Amino acid sequence: MIKTITTLALWALAAWLLGSWFEPTTGWIVFTFGLLTMIIVSAIQLHQISRWVKNIESPPPPSVGPWDDVLAVIYRKLKRDRSQIEQLQHNLEGMMLAAEALPDGAITLNAQMEVTWCNKVAVEHTGLNLATDRGFSIFNILRTPEFGAYARQREWDKPLLLHLNHHGHERALLVQLSPYGADQFLVVTRDVTQVETLERTRKDFVANVSHELRTPLTVLAGFLETLHDLPEESLSKEQREQYHQLMMQQARHMQAIVDDLLTLSTLESSPSLAGEPVQISQLVEKAMQQARLLSKGQHVFVENIDPDLCVKGIASELISAITNLLTNAVRYTPKDGTITVSWYSTESGSAIYSVQDTGIGIASQDIPRLTERFYRVDRGRSRATGGTGLGLAITKHVAMRHNGELSIRSRLGAGSLFCLEFPPERVCKA
Repeated sequence: MIKTITTLALWALAAWLLGSWFEPTTGWIVFTFGLLTMIIVSAIQLHQISRWVKNIESPPPPSVGPWDDVLAVIYRKLKRDRSQIEQLQHNLEGMMLAAEALPDGAITLNAQMEVTWCNKVAVEHTGLNLATDRGFSIFNILRTPEFGAYARQREWDKPLLLHLNHHGHERALLVQLSPYGADQFLVVTRDVTQVETLERTRKDFVANVSHELRTPLTVLAGFLETLHDLPEESLSKEQREQYHQLMMQQARHMQAIVDDLLTLSTLESSPSLAGEPVQISQLVEKAMQQARLLSKGQHVFVENIDPDLCVKGIASELISAITNLLTNAVRYTPKDGTITVSWYSTESGSAIYSVQDTGIGIASQDIPRLTERFYRVDRGRSRATGGTGLGLAITKHVAMRHNGELSIRSRLGAGSLFCLEFPPERVCKA
C-alpha cells in the first residue's frame, strides 16, 4: 500500500515539474494531461485486476504497475489454500471410499438423529435410500420398538440385536449406536444372520444327535434290564434269541450313526483333493447290488451307464454318495415302483450321476433342508426304513469335495430326481 501511494506521488510530482518548464497555461495543461494519463493507466490496471478477481484461480495479470507485489502475495496465498483444500478433499474422498469398503453398514446422524449419509452395506441391511431418506429420522427407517428404546438411551455400551424382514427376507442385525463429533451419531450395522443360522444348526445338531442315539440306546438298555431281572428259566431259547437279534439291530443302528458322523466330520475338515481317475460304472454296479438286496425284488431298476466315463476323485467317498442316493430311492419308493440310474456326460463336458424314482416325492418347502444333518421329512418313516438321517449331508459334502453340486427336484406324490454333477475339469475317459 505504501509503495502504491509513493508511486502515485511520484507521478504527480513528475507532471508538476514537467509543467513548470512551460508557461503557466501550458504548464497546467501538461500537468493535467499527466494526471489524466496516470488516472487512465490506473483505471486500466484496476480493470485488469477486476477481471482477474472474477477468475481468481488463474494467475494474476502480468503487469499492473504498483499492484504487482500485492497481487503476487494474494495469489501465492490462494494457491497455497487451494492446494490444502485439494489435499483435504482427496483425504475426504479416501475416507469415503474406505467407509464404502467396510464389511459393516455405517449410517451418520445429526443431532436430531436424522440421516445425513450411509454406505452401500447399510442400504443392503436396512433398505435405506439415501436419495429419498436423507434428512429423515432414523426412527422412520428402523421402525421397531426395540430400536426406539435403545436409541433413546443416554449410553450405548452394548449392541442391539434386531430381526428385520426386508422384501420377505429375514435378516438378523447387530446395531451399535455411538456419539461422535459435535452432537453427531454413528450407527454401525452387522449382518449376523449366518451366525444365528449356524448357532441354530449347532443346537439342532446336538439335540438331534442326542435324540437319534437315545432311541436305540433306550431300547438296548430295556432289553438288557429285562434279561438281567428275569429268571433264566422264564424265557425260552427262542425269546432270548429274539431279544438278542433286536439288541444287535439297535447296536448296529447306533454304530451306523457314529460311522456316518465320523465320515461327515472327515469330509468337512478335509480340503478338496485332485484324486485319481475313478471308474464310476464299477461303483454304480456295487451300489446296485446293495440296492437290489435292500429292494428284495420289489422294484424295477433301469440303468443308463456310460462305462468309459470317469471322475478324478476319491473312490471311497464317491461310492458313499452314489450308494446313499440309490438306497434312499429304494427306501422311499413303494412296491413295484421304478428306479432309474444314469451316468452320462453333457454337451458342456460335465458328468452327471442321477437317480430318479417314482416314489412318494418331497414337498417343495422340505427340499432346501434335505441336506441338513438329521433332517427328516417323516421321522417315523425314516427310522422304519433304517436311515441315519446323515446320508444326504454326506452326499452334499462329497460333491463339494469334488467341486461338484448336488441338485434335487421333486414333487409330492410324483417321485424325485437326485443329481450329482461334476465339472469338466474332473471328468475323464477310461
